[in-house]
Amino acid sequence: MEIKVRAYREQDLQEMIRIWNEVVTEGIAFPQEDCLTEETGRAFFAEQTYCGVAEDVTEGRVYGLYILHPNNIGRCGHICNASYAVSADSRGLHIGEKLVIDCIEQGKEHGFGILQFNAVVATNVHARHLYERLGFRQLGTIPKGFRMKDGYFEDICPYYRILE
Repeated sequence: MEIKVRAYREQDLQEMIRIWNEVVTEGIAFPQEDCLTEETGRAFFAEQTYCGVAEDVTEGRVYGLYILHPNNIGRCGHICNASYAVSADSRGLHIGEKLVIDCIEQGKEHGFGILQFNAVVATNVHARHLYERLGFRQLGTIPKGFRMKDGYFEDICPYYRILE
């Protein structure tokens, strides 16, 4: 397996939508509750500043993706936000790490100065450890900021990293 992260292409959309919807359906990480259709997925990914996919170049298979976009407008428009999705059958293969590293570079290339994650679920310890290892700092904790799929409210932990 040789994983490379690159910009998404039209032919990646079906797999990107499938992976994104896996995470939405799990109900433990993304705030979205509605799955993407082919039409809404095409529009959603097209409106992002950048979308990257992690592809096994030997097989041509997409294993994960990320979206990058402004976190706010105007005087806070230099802060970007991102979301990551890795296919359930390929978690633990360090694909998320490759996506985050590429996202940091793309954030810089697109003129952003800070990458901020608004709502990292406290129980998502693998993501939190990865972010901390890659230089992100936790801003605090928002008690009961995320409604899990089962209705339980979990804390969220915003993170940021200055893009240098």
